[in-house]
Amino acid sequence: MVRWAVELFEFHMHYEPKGPIKHQVYVDFVAKLSSKATQPHGDDFKWVFSMDGFCNQQENGARVILEGPDGLLIKQAMRFSFKANNNQVEYEALIVGMLLARELGAQSLLVKSDSLLVTGQVIGEYQAKDPQLASYLKYVVFLKETFSTF
Repeated sequence: MVRWAVELFEFHMHYEPKGPIKHQVYVDFVAKLSSKATQPHGDDFKWVFSMDGFCNQQENGARVILEGPDGLLIKQAMRFSFKANNNQVEYEALIVGMLLARELGAQSLLVKSDSLLVTGQVIGEYQAKDPQLASYLKYVVFLKETFSTF
């Protein structure tokens, strides 16, 4: 900051902090989401949710993208502080996206995932034999019922 002040001083300019705008940014963000989420839309409207989980020895996490009406785009990256395998991370990402879409008022949700096992279990093609994955699947099925189209 001092270096910038010195450089700006040559041009008879000085730096003035803008002040506390953090709260206004939050207010604007919530207002924008609220107005778009409460707009009426037909059954043919879909929210699109894309997800990808990652898991390695050092860390695990997920990236989610939720696309809504009028170009609304929400991107989220998460890092999990617990040990998990790749399928558990994929389920965590799916649950986060479903909860976010439900919170924003989505009725129809199109989910895109690269996990064949998780998508197969959710649509009923595969069984969840692992008890932890079965717990995840049970919660996803419960959340799935809150959407008119999934």
